[in-house]
Amino acid sequence: MAMLLIYAAITASLFCFLYLFHRRRSCKHPLMRDYPILGMLPPILFNLWRIHDFCTEVLKKQGGTGEFKGPWFTKMHYLITCDSLNVQHMLCKSFDNYIKGPEFREIFEPFGDGVVTADSETWKYFRTVLHSLIKQRRFETFVDKTVQKKVHTSLLPILDHVQQQGEMVDLQDVFNRFTFDNICSTIVGHDPKCLSIDFPEVAIERAFNESEESIFYRHTVPSSVWKFQKWLQIGQEKKMTEACKTFDEFIYSCIASKRQELSKCSREEMDNEAPFDLLTALITEERGRVHDDKFLRDAAFNFFVAGRETMTSALTWFFWLVTKHPLVEAKILEEIKDNFEANYEGVVGIEEVKKLVYLHGALCEALRLFPPVPIERKQAIKDDTLPSGHRVNGNTMILFSLYAMGRCEEIWGKDCLEFKPERWISERGEVVYAPAYKFIAFNAGPRICLGKDLAFVQMKMVAASILRKYRFQVVEGHSPTPSHSIVLLMKNGLKARIMKRL
Repeated sequence: MAMLLIYAAITASLFCFLYLFHRRRSCKHPLMRDYPILGMLPPILFNLWRIHDFCTEVLKKQGGTGEFKGPWFTKMHYLITCDSLNVQHMLCKSFDNYIKGPEFREIFEPFGDGVVTADSETWKYFRTVLHSLIKQRRFETFVDKTVQKKVHTSLLPILDHVQQQGEMVDLQDVFNRFTFDNICSTIVGHDPKCLSIDFPEVAIERAFNESEESIFYRHTVPSSVWKFQKWLQIGQEKKMTEACKTFDEFIYSCIASKRQELSKCSREEMDNEAPFDLLTALITEERGRVHDDKFLRDAAFNFFVAGRETMTSALTWFFWLVTKHPLVEAKILEEIKDNFEANYEGVVGIEEVKKLVYLHGALCEALRLFPPVPIERKQAIKDDTLPSGHRVNGNTMILFSLYAMGRCEEIWGKDCLEFKPERWISERGEVVYAPAYKFIAFNAGPRICLGKDLAFVQMKMVAASILRKYRFQVVEGHSPTPSHSIVLLMKNGLKARIMKRL
């Protein structure tokens, strides 16, 4: 019996030695300490509350690129980078070799086969159709009127009401409701009126939040764990299933109503009178190909997430940064005053905000420091070598941290942690455009965001309309903590008090 125990101990020791030897050989550029069995997961879990700052620190120590290995017997093996040349290589120069991949689509299940998750011909078709719609002047005019109406009839009156009552308000919640109403009107032609004085709870809005939290959760645990939870319908996966059911019922009902509404219209009425929301445009401009309900559902969902969350995130962090930098706020107000008459009472429109260069620079800074999507994911098809010298094997999962890139001295200089709108303005007073693979908030290469310009003008319309009337004071002791979601929101919102400008 004693001999058996000795042999078992020797075998176990040899096994552990071989395991560790193999791990070290297969992981040549470890980002952090590799624990037996658990891999590098313990420090990630320990720092989950500050995960983006932690990853930034780790990447800086490793020169911008390194490998992460999760627990034994899991597929949590990633190459992680914040090197802009690596990003340029993957997103631009070798675009065809780096795809979203089947595992990405599995994790991002609610997105379906939309433009965010699709690859190859499906992605090209989606992008071609959407590009033809977004670039139409008619669509820009529709968005301009929709945003102006929402700002005038809902956003400003509610801020005025809160100010008069002397109440505290969660600005992130306000922006979330505003952008959700706005994106609903833009996509399906329906305003759910989330942004009301009584701040009602809307099931579809909550469902989108829960699905995004579930997607983030799927990134933090081995796939076998969340798949098992999905099979049992417990925990975060149960929330995901319920959320998917809620927003699918909403979107499919919108599609059915829209088809019925349009069936009663003549072609001439569709061209001249029908509102140019995205769903109407997709149904009426099918280019010889009939779009089934699944196609329309996936297109709508992808636009909901892209349009809603990026605006909410960007505006929330922008206003927080502005409240912390009064000199920047003063320069934004001075620019608004120089471009608009003092007694101007209307909502600033698309054409007007194009003049606001300093405001544009301030929004770019907010997006640089707090990109709405802090981490991107790619999968290599064939073996490759990155500009940093790191070897990439076929099927390797690669994560690049947009959050860390915004804090790289190599990209932005020694003042990279400063909120400095001036870095985006030339000596002639014009906007400086950084290469997309460095300023990565809107992606880069063939997948660069189609709605980038439209997003900027909408953010400027909202920011200018608010700042010229109100100033904010963040509640004392309130510190912004990033939420555990695929979008960089504040975990506890942005609590502030509103004061009217004199």
